Amino acid sequence: MKETRSFDVLIIGGGIAGMTAAIYLARANVRAVILEKAICGGLCNYTYVVENFPSYPSIHGMDLMQKVREHVDYLGVAVEEVCEIERLDITGREKIIETDEAIYKGTAVIVATGRKPILLDVPGGEAIHYCSVCDGFTYAGKRVLVVGGGNSGFDESLYLMRIGIKHLTLVEVMDRFFAAQSAQDELLKCGDVDARKSTKVLEVLHENGKVQGVVLENVATGERETLEVDGVFVFMGQNPTTEFLKDIVDLDDYGYVLAKEDMSTSIPGVFSAGDLNRKQFRQLTTAMSDGTIAALACERYVRSNPG
Repeated sequence: MKETRSFDVLIIGGGIAGMTAAIYLARANVRAVILEKAICGGLCNYTYVVENFPSYPSIHGMDLMQKVREHVDYLGVAVEEVCEIERLDITGREKIIETDEAIYKGTAVIVATGRKPILLDVPGGEAIHYCSVCDGFTYAGKRVLVVGGGNSGFDESLYLMRIGIKHLTLVEVMDRFFAAQSAQDELLKCGDVDARKSTKVLEVLHENGKVQGVVLENVATGERETLEVDGVFVFMGQNPTTEFLKDIVDLDDYGYVLAKEDMSTSIPGVFSAGDLNRKQFRQLTTAMSDGTIAALACERYVRSNPG
């Protein structure tokens, strides 16, 4: 039989928004727990370098998240990592979340599950990588293909070149690149880089999980070619991690949470913070802002609705 654990606030997601909320709640003497399906830090853990975070001109993403995690631990916030949510009952006055480890009860919930990479759905896609920091080192001295002409595609390509990729081909299906011009210029300075617009991947060719090449198509001319590469990395953007909230809180047509200014949702006592919210800009600092606001509003809710 699973143990039942009671808190004031249940935080789903241990990225920068969730951890920021936890810090503010702990300092307000509100008992909170972070429920994280992997390890705290979210997608920032896989960012090679962060250069726009105040106080750190340049820092590895995982190092930055470790510092935030240390702050969370210093304040004594309960954290359950590598857990799967099996049941979610958060529409009533008492909020209940059951994981594979325990049953959690609280007065309020902050959802901070962020976003996840968009997958490339093509034959052979099971051999694709979505994290250059995790898997890039195995391709030093080899040829890789990167899919995605936005900032993440160019930034991750630059990281791959820095760790010794022999040759990199970057493809974007649209007729222009969307990355900042400075990112484009920096990558192209590396040499041994071929950046192509109006190009899509039709198939990843592999044998026993080992990539041998890709079939590409120029969407403007219809011309196809087979390109020999040793690895494929995809950075095509992200979708909100909100499938579990469908039919519970109000979402827009793309799955983003329709949170109010105070991060409250359509369900009383349920707040949403970070990149899963519908908004114009998504940065580490905007996620921190959301987490701060959600925590302050959540504290007020908990005080006025004692369990």
